[in-house]
Amino acid sequence: MTDQVAFSLRNRNPDVLTCIANLSNDEVFTPPELASQMLDLVADAWAGANGGSVIWADKSVTFLDPFTKSGVFLREITARLTEGLKYEIPDLNERVDHILTKQVFGIAITQLTAMLARRSVYCSKSANGEHSVAKSFTNTDGNIWFEPLEHSWAGATEFVETADTDGNPVRRGINGRCSYCGASQTTLDRGAGLETHAYAFIHTDNIKARIAELFGADMQFDVIIGNPPYQLQSDGGTRDIPIYHHFVEQAKQLAPRYLAMVIPSRWMAGGLGLAEFRETMLSDTCIRELVDYPNAAEVFPSVGINGGACYFLRDASHDGPCNVTTVRGGHTIGPMARSLNEFDVLVRDARSLTILRKVLEKGEPSINKILARDKEFGWTSNFDGFHDVQQPGDVALYYIRSMKRGKGFIEREQVTKSAHLVDTWKLLVPKVGSGRERERSGVDLVLGPPLVAPSPSVCTQSFLFFYLDSEDQVRSVKSYYATRFFRFLVSLRKITQDATHSTYTWVPMQPWDRTWTDADLYEKYGIDDEEQGFIESIIRPMDLSDA
Repeated sequence: MTDQVAFSLRNRNPDVLTCIANLSNDEVFTPPELASQMLDLVADAWAGANGGSVIWADKSVTFLDPFTKSGVFLREITARLTEGLKYEIPDLNERVDHILTKQVFGIAITQLTAMLARRSVYCSKSANGEHSVAKSFTNTDGNIWFEPLEHSWAGATEFVETADTDGNPVRRGINGRCSYCGASQTTLDRGAGLETHAYAFIHTDNIKARIAELFGADMQFDVIIGNPPYQLQSDGGTRDIPIYHHFVEQAKQLAPRYLAMVIPSRWMAGGLGLAEFRETMLSDTCIRELVDYPNAAEVFPSVGINGGACYFLRDASHDGPCNVTTVRGGHTIGPMARSLNEFDVLVRDARSLTILRKVLEKGEPSINKILARDKEFGWTSNFDGFHDVQQPGDVALYYIRSMKRGKGFIEREQVTKSAHLVDTWKLLVPKVGSGRERERSGVDLVLGPPLVAPSPSVCTQSFLFFYLDSEDQVRSVKSYYATRFFRFLVSLRKITQDATHSTYTWVPMQPWDRTWTDADLYEKYGIDDEEQGFIESIIRPMDLSDA
């Protein structure tokens, strides 16, 4: 075997791993360039902590990708070690065999990705195959393991009578959820022979014991790196359940010296069930580097990831600020040393911090004190218990159906929740904002156009609303809402298209006795020319002529 033959796959033009289609939006292949950037971070951190030494020249360092798909991380690690150890282990065959049997390990997420990863790393889908570049393995898996698992269903409320494998009658739940990952039994209890997406790394109560079973009792990984599955489809597919945070927390249980992962960025300010994970991440002073792409297409061109993507490096020996880098439209902002837990969510672009601090230091109450909660009147967006022709005593009901705004009428007696708000003047604001415009172009409206609703009135879940006593006050709020300043502050907490109650937290209350303009607000909060230019470079003006 020669240097030209060994690992020639990674040097082909084009690299075969850049040509593979993603399995889905849940299981996203990592571009080789991104894997290389993440490994560079690991190497730099290692050198800084070890007097400039090169991690790739150390034959004792161990690496794990616990959710390998294409094998791109393991392949790049192997290639770097092969070059770095050429003086310590001059014989190429011996060197490669040592690297693949003693240093590089993986856990695949499916049978298909197991074979693909082995092909990328061993040059054979079987570690002990004829064409494998590793000659010491006696089994098919080598150090890239996969075994089909089942979810652990619990909490079912519906049951069927069936039989076990021996023909004995059993009562089986059909609508539970997995106790490990929260997967829906209705969606993923698919029967024998079909992919269950029960990932081995997070389907265990004791990951250390599981790793010992797979790779040996004394195995301690220095570096854990990879790109975990992001989400599982929920019932009906309307709200996908994030699972990537389970992989991060599980990896930390193995106490690696370095942990690097690429994950969606939604955790920074939102995400279903991610509040605890966000708090943990923001308070973790071991996170050394965080690189954020608000437009995920800059790293994953063929996959739509709402809210962007990021990767981080956690260094167990680091205790201090995190270097945060934002990459948008090919432009890099940072790195800037920051305390991630300055606020309850992460302000992604460091240029926004000085503006936000100027606003918050005044200590004014938040405008969300006059903002209704989600589904304030109790009706979902598909509520249709209203009529089109107004009857005596009816109140107006506003809704959005098929992306079109409409107005119907409902008897006052049908309003059984928050009835005290019926007789207020309202500024209705769509709960779904401007979508992913800012991700693509860097400039955004942030929020949809508002609608003044006279008293008495109600609305469905499609709208949130500000409520006040008079039309003049509502129109003052409307002018404030339309300013770039207002929508900029909302944008700092709005990471997806949903504009929830909490996204308005940093918008301060104002006196509702005037028409507000950006000039007024810039002067009030001391926003200088450079800061004004920044706001206006990312927030589009809002036309209220039709609102």
